[in-house]
Amino acid sequence: MGGFFLNSKRKYEFSWELLGDIEAGRPNLGNTTRVEIYRLMQFTFRDIIEQNLGSRKTDEIFFAAGKLAGKEFYKHTIRHTEDLNDFVNQLQEALKDLGIGILRIEKTDMEKGELTLTVSEDLDCSGLPETGYEICTYDEGFISSLLESFTGKAFEVKEIDCWSTGDRTCRFSAKAITEMNQEEQI
Repeated sequence: MGGFFLNSKRKYEFSWELLGDIEAGRPNLGNTTRVEIYRLMQFTFRDIIEQNLGSRKTDEIFFAAGKLAGKEFYKHTIRHTEDLNDFVNQLQEALKDLGIGILRIEKTDMEKGELTLTVSEDLDCSGLPETGYEICTYDEGFISSLLESFTGKAFEVKEIDCWSTGDRTCRFSAKAITEMNQEEQI
């Protein structure tokens, strides 16, 4: 085993290095797989976690994982900028190129710290059967962390439309968390 794993404080502590050297490890299959396989992993994780910890804790875990992923994704794929349009353009390109989804910004008011955005062809849910509830809690965490990484402010992100509720795009409301609305949440 390499030194990286022996020096880790925790058994599963995330590091970008854990993504590995795809070219060396998958010389024939490369860096692609089918969406069904990604969803197989996601929804079996969800099922086992929910069986052991309940629905609410499962959503909390997926949200937290999305936040960590968003932070790491930002660090490794987005070039630093203070310009919202540049940030959005970089993010749109990265999400599309990686097959995660097609991002659109519907409304922004950065003075108020509010955005409404959509992700079409979302990797997590586009094409799923209707469940009657939103399921993109991982995406909520991912988006909140991306926005926080860009602005330096924490964001509350809530999915307001989802393929699983009968909509044909995932829509998210994002609001910067101020001291005033942090107190309201307590």
